Amino acid sequence: MNKVLRRSNNDQWIAGVMGGLADYMGIGSGKLRLIFVIVSCLSAAFPGLFVYLILWFLMPKQGA
Repeated sequence: MNKVLRRSNNDQWIAGVMGGLADYMGIGSGKLRLIFVIVSCLSAAFPGLFVYLILWFLMPKQGA
């Protein structure tokens, strides 16, 4: 079965981006959110909000 990267309908706080990425990678969404926030805060080279917004607009919703 091929994996498809989609935003989550079930596991979402804002837009379902982290839930969809977690499903795709097979890890917990809470763990992925924590990693994303830490990397975004500690790195000037990783503009987390900008990346999140791009993923929000590029990733289709589940069932769409």
